[in-house]
Amino acid sequence: MMAKRVGRSVSLLASAAGLAAGFAPARAQEAPPPPTPSATAEGPRVFTPADFARFAPRNALDMLRQVPGFVIREAVIERGLGQATGNVLLNGQRLAGKSEDIQTQLNRIPAQNVVRIEILDGATLDIPGLSGQVANVVARAGGISGQFAWRPEFRRDFADPLLTRFEISVTGRHGPVEYTLGLENQSSHSAAGGLTLITDAGGGFIERRDDVWTGEFEQPRVSGRFAIDGPGSSIGNLNLSYRRYWYDYVENGVREGPGLPVRHRRVDIDEEGHNYEIGGDFEFALGPGRLKLIGLDRFDHVVPDTVVITRFDDGTPDEGDRFTRIGDESERIARGEYRWNGGGADWQVSAEAAFNSLDNLSRLFELDADGAFEEVPLPGSSARVEEDRYEVMASYSRTLSPRLSFQLAAGGEYSQLSQVGGGGLTRTFWRPKGTFSAAWKPDPRTDVNFRFQRRVGQLNFFDFLASVNLTDDRENASNPNLVPPQSWEAEVEWVRNLGAWGTTGLRVYGHLIDDIVDIVPIGATGEAVGNIDRAVRYGAEWKSTFNFDPVGWRGAKLDARFQLQGSRVDDPLTGEPREIGSSLMRLAALTLRHDVPDTDWAWGGALNYEYYSRDYRLTEVGRLWEGPVWLYAYVEHKDVFGLTVRASINNILGADSMWDRTVFVGRRTGPVDFIERRDRIIGPIFSFQVRGRF
Repeated sequence: MMAKRVGRSVSLLASAAGLAAGFAPARAQEAPPPPTPSATAEGPRVFTPADFARFAPRNALDMLRQVPGFVIREAVIERGLGQATGNVLLNGQRLAGKSEDIQTQLNRIPAQNVVRIEILDGATLDIPGLSGQVANVVARAGGISGQFAWRPEFRRDFADPLLTRFEISVTGRHGPVEYTLGLENQSSHSAAGGLTLITDAGGGFIERRDDVWTGEFEQPRVSGRFAIDGPGSSIGNLNLSYRRYWYDYVENGVREGPGLPVRHRRVDIDEEGHNYEIGGDFEFALGPGRLKLIGLDRFDHVVPDTVVITRFDDGTPDEGDRFTRIGDESERIARGEYRWNGGGADWQVSAEAAFNSLDNLSRLFELDADGAFEEVPLPGSSARVEEDRYEVMASYSRTLSPRLSFQLAAGGEYSQLSQVGGGGLTRTFWRPKGTFSAAWKPDPRTDVNFRFQRRVGQLNFFDFLASVNLTDDRENASNPNLVPPQSWEAEVEWVRNLGAWGTTGLRVYGHLIDDIVDIVPIGATGEAVGNIDRAVRYGAEWKSTFNFDPVGWRGAKLDARFQLQGSRVDDPLTGEPREIGSSLMRLAALTLRHDVPDTDWAWGGALNYEYYSRDYRLTEVGRLWEGPVWLYAYVEHKDVFGLTVRASINNILGADSMWDRTVFVGRRTGPVDFIERRDRIIGPIFSFQVRGRF
């Protein structure tokens, strides 16, 4: 079977390559050169729109993805805003919103509005929290322009065609106001099906399961971003978004085994909700510096409903359960930042207040003999969780020489965490936090960045409350004693510009974590989300871009990324050291693109591999993953009546959905109850992209 899959994969790739090559000229032609930015010992790498011409980009995101050796790092979404995270700025500013990531924002900026992209060292900027390589996208809107994309997808197995995924945006300027209006639906259809075998500890056959599931997700969103220039030197931003979403999951399966009646099991998950966000900032001159005021109001309403029913061929009465939840999350943030220059350095002080809450009502039901659902107690599942958090920070940034800069930020946060209902209590915390980062440029082509950080994490309020996972037959008890994790984090990044050949970089990091969040024992038999005293995480990441123009393969490049990560934590049940549950261990990603010289054709593909540690619960241990290897290939034409059209196929090597877990009698210190091995087919995924502008 695997040999047939590989054979089909090679044929598909060869066909794609042949199709693209067939449109190439018969003799070698000069291709536009790869992006080769200007660089000096004192300045950043700068890319202009001309550097990306051969890719025919439609928006700023298309451009940034082609910057050699740069990998977009999304901002860490936590309660409050805090200091900057991620590694992308827009016009020298961080985004004040939380509902939309930076890639969504860049996707709405037409390519013709991009002035340049600067790759800078985070420690050289006057924005506390940034470190390593940071991209600053400089864009200016002129007249009204718009763009759109339609991305249908078709799967060979199980799932219905996806036809509703689209994006449309309009950008323009009216007087001092630059605006972007967007409407999108980042919908998805997913599915898998296949066998699961249940055996005893010795490998003896217990049960065979044949399941098929489908999941359909729709999330239309409307948004607006407004940038105000003036009056005077003041600038402001206003971000608005509203989203509705629906998720429909259906799983049908047949279970049979020696001495067991044939059973038909159906799982239905219906989830719906909506959220909105209103956020903005206004910056103006005040005294010797500038003051920025930031505000944000966010709300999320979610209503999931899960029903599991098992029917028996031998006439045994049906068995079933139902779990429902109504959750309302809200967040309000007020933040002020004042920065000035003095004594040859950049200074900033900031203060922030964030008020967060969750109102949750959960209910559990069991199917009775009459076929009706009767409610059963689920202690600790319904409550209100609140947090009032206040942060004060000060930062100092200085350039010691044209090649060496550093930034120091220090402060702390005070929070009051309360749970009303469900056995709740009120606690207060004072946590110091801060960052030291440095940027060194030993020569015009080499950058070295160092960061040492004390970080305070945030909690998922749902983790405080009891919950039930009917699909996998799991239950978490409530735990009002949950506390935020803290960590000491060190990181060194080395980046080398290889000129026409591309770029390469290596990042080495280590984290010492206090109060890491994991599954811990509750009482004699229960388990819940809780804290483990200490944990360690460490690793190395290598990322590079190699251009093949110098060896004669015009218009081709390869992006490579490899990561190795290790971790250790003392198991809360056995006391023995192990990996942090479900943490990344190995990653490999290769992306090839060839823009065929003197044509509008391009082709390429990507190979991805990720491997995670096992998930540890008190009654089981297992690994759930999809893979082992994902292979993707595409052919693209950049001008089909003014449109960019791409056809692609994913999962060429036949990656599956797999779950290997061992379940114990009682806790993991007891004997094995059963071993579950799942292998569900995902199948090939065919997709199209049609993108244009108006």
